[in-house]
Amino acid sequence: MGLLTKEVERAPCTVEISHKFESLHAHVRFNNGAVIHPGDEVKVHGPEIMAPFGEVVSEDREATIVRASKLERLWTRLTGDLEVMELCEFSFSGEVRL
Repeated sequence: MGLLTKEVERAPCTVEISHKFESLHAHVRFNNGAVIHPGDEVKVHGPEIMAPFGEVVSEDREATIVRASKLERLWTRLTGDLEVMELCEFSFSGEVRL
C-alpha cells in the first residue's frame, strides 16, 4: 500500500443489534478475521435492521472495508487523541445547576 493509495476489500460479517433497557448497542464482527485500523471506513450492506424493544437481533451481512492510506492512518493517529480530549471537557451528573 502506498502513501496515498487505498485498498478495498469485502468481508462477510455478523451484525448484532441490542435494544434492551440494560444494553443499547450495535456491533459488527468480521467472520473472516478482518481487523479495522485507524482511518479505515466500513460500510455494511443490506436493509436497515430494527430490533424490537427488549430483543437482540443478529444477521449475517457483507461489508466493504476501505483501508486508509498510510498518510490518512498517520493523520488519524496524530489527531485522534485531540478529538478524544474534547470529549473529556464534559462531565455528566444527575445534579442540576442553576
